[in-house]
Amino acid sequence: MRRGRSGSRQSGSGDKTVSRGRGHGRDRDERHKERSKAHFAQRQSDMRPKHAPKRGSPSPRVPEEVRSLPPVEAKPTFSSAGVQTVTVTPDENNMRVDRFFEARFPGLSFSHIQRIIRKGEVRVNGKRTQPKARLETGQAVRIPPLKVEAPTPRDDAPSAQKDRAFLKSITLYEDADVLVLNKPMGLAVQGGSGTTRHVDGMLGALRGTDGQRPRLVHRLDKDTAGCLLVAKSRFVAAALAKTFRSRSARKIYWALVAGVPKPAQGRISTYLAKQEVEEDSFMRIAKHGEKDAVHAVTYYAIVETAAQKVAWLSLKPVTGRTHQLRAHMAHVGNPIVGDPKYFNIENWELPGGIQNKLHLLARRIAVPHPRGGIIDVSAPLPPHMLQTWNLLGFDAMRYDPIEEAPEEE
Repeated sequence: MRRGRSGSRQSGSGDKTVSRGRGHGRDRDERHKERSKAHFAQRQSDMRPKHAPKRGSPSPRVPEEVRSLPPVEAKPTFSSAGVQTVTVTPDENNMRVDRFFEARFPGLSFSHIQRIIRKGEVRVNGKRTQPKARLETGQAVRIPPLKVEAPTPRDDAPSAQKDRAFLKSITLYEDADVLVLNKPMGLAVQGGSGTTRHVDGMLGALRGTDGQRPRLVHRLDKDTAGCLLVAKSRFVAAALAKTFRSRSARKIYWALVAGVPKPAQGRISTYLAKQEVEEDSFMRIAKHGEKDAVHAVTYYAIVETAAQKVAWLSLKPVTGRTHQLRAHMAHVGNPIVGDPKYFNIENWELPGGIQNKLHLLARRIAVPHPRGGIIDVSAPLPPHMLQTWNLLGFDAMRYDPIEEAPEEE
């Protein structure tokens, strides 16, 4: 097990590291690297519109906004006796006054919070305030004497304990600010119609002593397994969201596709739009200028093939559109095996023994840490993909050519 940043904890079966230097410290076959670079430079498979790639370091770029975040502040604990004056922390910036009290004092009822604010017992910088007023970092909040009681145990407390244990069991990396989870295939990230169990719902079980609830930074499809980044506070979530918007986060996916793409390495650039069909929806290829169409760019590289019937691909999405990788591979004629929306097993002759489940893994995420350094975490193959890799004789430790794909805006 490798140790990352000081004070961090790393667990799980994936590879992970947090480094302060450039690069990833891997031994690579120079011949493969040169061949890979030449292929990406000369044999890009472009679907219009095309943009010239910008070459640069494979390490994620650190946006200016997140280069100088303040150190983690230990929040004080509060007694309920007497008047207190507390300072709004960076994590609480732009938080509503009533939500501020809910977070600081989980034992207070909502009606009591509303009452003490309306009566003027709560002051912000010496002035009366309103429940919906927004707080700013550094403001002084007067806290009146409170009768804070321990929260009544919920009826579903055992469920919360199970959720906490489950999330800890799938944690690949953890420090004071972030978690990287190894999301299993079939587990939704957020709730929806008919979805009651999902990662976002379980994160409440990891609420800190300061009342902060962990927050999702990005999303994965329900049937996609692998690395899922979670922020432990509003402050860190906002910083990481800027990183994702600036495309400084580097994500690599592994997939098994039907057939063998040609050329072996390339770039797919299209517009995508959502198509509704009865109670289902999928992403279709759209034209530039079409309503609700969004631009999507993906780099791909073949890692290995089996009898020219299937191929192990490494994929690097430049953009992060819904179903982007799934729609792009279907568009070039090589859908991801087991995809319930874009793959029909009856149209393909596959090696025997492969389960008809989505073979897509969020293999690796490398993102600038809001407080310095790089979070670089890899997830292991999920059980159904590991079975397929063993069946086909694929070596998961093989050199990954997508690492040499160029960066672009």
